[in-house]
Amino acid sequence: MPLLGRRSSVRTALALAPPSSSHAEDAWRFSEPHSGQRSRSAFLETCANPGCRSGWLHLWRQRTAPFFEEGWTCSPLCTEARIAAAVSRELSGREMARPVHRHRVPIGLLLLEQGWITQAQLKRALEAQKAAGSGRVGQWLMGQSALDEDRLTRALGLQWSCPVLSLEHFDPAALTGVMPRLFIDAYGALPLRVAAGRLLYLGFEEALDPVLALALERMTGLRVESGVVRSSQFRNAHARMLDARFPSVELIEAVSEPAAAHALARSVERARPGAARLVRIHDCLWLRMWERPGSDGQPGAGWARDLVCSIGL
Repeated sequence: MPLLGRRSSVRTALALAPPSSSHAEDAWRFSEPHSGQRSRSAFLETCANPGCRSGWLHLWRQRTAPFFEEGWTCSPLCTEARIAAAVSRELSGREMARPVHRHRVPIGLLLLEQGWITQAQLKRALEAQKAAGSGRVGQWLMGQSALDEDRLTRALGLQWSCPVLSLEHFDPAALTGVMPRLFIDAYGALPLRVAAGRLLYLGFEEALDPVLALALERMTGLRVESGVVRSSQFRNAHARMLDARFPSVELIEAVSEPAAAHALARSVERARPGAARLVRIHDCLWLRMWERPGSDGQPGAGWARDLVCSIGL
């Protein structure tokens, strides 16, 4: 089932959410295009659509936007062709990008190997888990006072070969522009902070999501460092993040790949952005559009808009 179908309550909340305050406007800074754009004139640009048949006639058009993935398009038809190619590119990589199951060392054996629990304690936890038919071994060990949360978190870091991240300098209001609220809720992700304007720390409670991390890198231009956070800290911080005011997002459900390309192209033509980018996150397409930078080439104090598209394949 598509993500948006599973998250109807989130979809409604996002569709009605008003744009956030200045905190969210500052947060967009993390994800502005890093193409070194400057003011452009359509008279000096060549249409980025390889199949464009306008020829020299487009030079006479008073059309300075939109720009999509570093290229200007001279007409709505060319915009749709460019976006259709991008949609095809993202969806064609979907099967290859499916996470490959890695046979990680079971957390119980890892804890046993580290000497943090005994065989008898592990046996009791496994028996309790089997009898209940639910729960994770680590939680059962904690419930039986055989393990503390710090060691469980360290074990998860060893299991995923990732760091244990802290909540130092965590400010939800300053991070709402990193990605739409929908993704934070659906994928259990928590943007923690941006360091030196180049590195985004992304926290998870138990299992990392490399697909989401890669999409964020492609969209924001930041390097993403994923890690685990102590469960009790994560849940509190995640709730605070979801309670923050996010910029509004437009949600689209398309019946096919061509329908998705058409809907996204219409949105780009309406907005006429100075920059736009498309990435896939699992079963969703994420389009972000930015207002054109100022004449000095610096990011303006204008808008950035998100669209999330689910395709009913």
